[in-house]
Amino acid sequence: MSPRAGVAVAGIVGDLLGDYGAHVEGLDLSAAARCRRLAAASRFMFLFPDLQAWMARPTAARVEDLRRSHAWPLLVFAISTGRLRLDLELAGAKKLHGLGDAIRATDPAGFERAGAVGLHLGWGQDWIDHVLHDCLPLVLACTGRALNGLDDAVIDRFDADLRATVTIPATVRRAHLARLASLRRILFEMGISNKPPARGGWGRTLEQRFADVDMASAIRVVLLRYVQTRAAVLRPASIESLANDLLSFAEFLTSHHSDVASLRRLHRGHIEEFLTWNRTRTWRGAHAKSRPVGPTMARSAVLSVRSMFEDIAMWGWAEAPGRQLVFAADIPKLGTTLPRALSPNVDATLMTGVADLADLFAATGLQVLRGTGLRIGELLDLECDSVIDYGPAGIWLRVPLGKLNTERAVPLNQVTLAALDTWAGQRGEHRPIPHPRTGRLTHFLFTQRGRRLGEVRLRNGLVAAALAGGLSDAAGNPLRVTPHQLRHTYATELANAGVSLQALMALLGHVTSEMTVRYASLAPATVASAYGQAVSTLRPQLAISAPRRAMVPDKITWLNSEMIKTRLASGYCTRHEAAGACAYANICETCDNFTPATEFADALAVQLADTQALQADAAERGWAGEVGRHQRTVTALQEHLKLLRPR
Repeated sequence: MSPRAGVAVAGIVGDLLGDYGAHVEGLDLSAAARCRRLAAASRFMFLFPDLQAWMARPTAARVEDLRRSHAWPLLVFAISTGRLRLDLELAGAKKLHGLGDAIRATDPAGFERAGAVGLHLGWGQDWIDHVLHDCLPLVLACTGRALNGLDDAVIDRFDADLRATVTIPATVRRAHLARLASLRRILFEMGISNKPPARGGWGRTLEQRFADVDMASAIRVVLLRYVQTRAAVLRPASIESLANDLLSFAEFLTSHHSDVASLRRLHRGHIEEFLTWNRTRTWRGAHAKSRPVGPTMARSAVLSVRSMFEDIAMWGWAEAPGRQLVFAADIPKLGTTLPRALSPNVDATLMTGVADLADLFAATGLQVLRGTGLRIGELLDLECDSVIDYGPAGIWLRVPLGKLNTERAVPLNQVTLAALDTWAGQRGEHRPIPHPRTGRLTHFLFTQRGRRLGEVRLRNGLVAAALAGGLSDAAGNPLRVTPHQLRHTYATELANAGVSLQALMALLGHVTSEMTVRYASLAPATVASAYGQAVSTLRPQLAISAPRRAMVPDKITWLNSEMIKTRLASGYCTRHEAAGACAYANICETCDNFTPATEFADALAVQLADTQALQADAAERGWAGEVGRHQRTVTALQEHLKLLRPR
């Protein structure tokens, strides 16, 4: 050591020991304990005057030095005052007694604010203590930063160093990483970090996934390049599906045609074998199962392979086959199935159970799905400003870009609006999160504890609601209901009510009429009504063949018939019960613009008497909806007659 360096080290040692001595004197210790601490610090500094050089010693040697000298409190003081930086190797080999309290004492206000954020996120006090007493002090000790001096780059480097540390056992490392993830969320809410807390993405990169599958190197290069090119315009789920499809094709080539080292060597025979194999192949990857994939998965694989060949040929890639290998006729045809809507009684029982769910998110989300017909992804993408009041036009829900990349608005009923109000009232304030597709900072509606919510709790809520309602299938097992069935039920209900296919198409966000017309087949009341209208055009012919049968019933027969009945001033409506209540029944008599004339007073009086009789008949049959409708008509007619026949 040079004389100049020796003087510098001596000065540092003297300053450290002097400050440490003043620190020890202020501790609540006995005089003997303070003497022991100062003596241990003096011996340690005599042996190792250059602490930075001592930190370069092997970890095992440093642990032994501390065990013999009992100088760990001195190092805690040096670290907490910024004179020394802890390394993770020593942290993994040595218990860090007192370090958390010492570092916390340097910034009590910052730690208190971080604790308040943890409470705002809904965490328990025990977990907050773990994060702020065990994790945050370790980060500050190893990085040499103050709390407000942390940033994303510093946290990322600490994360990488923690994963690479060999002295920390795997179980302890996982615990540290869990606390670090929570610390990131606190720092984000405090505005110290700008990286939002993220859900776990795909476990491996595309490069890793393609490297793990055995295939010819030239084929691997082309397939990976193609997926990476398409990834620039696809959503993550679509990228995942495309990669799985092409990896399945690569596995087929390796197992059945290992001699094929390039896509250019493929011929039609290879594709025909693939089409046969693809129908019976089993699931692969993380979802590997022994049973064959479904027809949708099999079709997706053929479509992906065909698209790849067509794309790389159009792009002029040298590896493209010399001729077309996959044709439109090779695409498996899927069966056309009707949407599986819930029956009215199951729907009513299920939604009663949903309203009583203890999980407010599940209760709110499922009521919104049922009341608006949203897809589950559209629900989770709703933003805080999605509810719009259009005044006389009512309150509507703006549905963001979703599955079909379209935006639309859906009217809200009172039940759905009340559910949204309840959720918004307890949601609390959170920092906006970058949108996963656009990167735009977004205040998502369904967030909790600083993170976006997923669909698992919604599915669990449906299970709980079905069990609470005692719903079961034909085999006696608990009824399985999916969130998408609520969308089908919403659409079918509207179709039954007579909503036009054009309006239904707009409400559901369909881009083609073929997607919407399926619900017309699922609306028995609509079909029955159309059938009744068609039959009514044949009534003159039927009257000729059966002249003794009256086409229009008399008043007595009409009142006692099993149908939904409406008395009009000029006649009767014979809409069948299967067609459901008419949305336009007595619409004129109950309209604010209706002005009665004196010459129609007798007709209105007869209509009032008949409507009251119909109300009593509906009450006997238990038709609550009809009772309410008739009451509105009765009230309107009574008001009209008061004007025409004042007492």
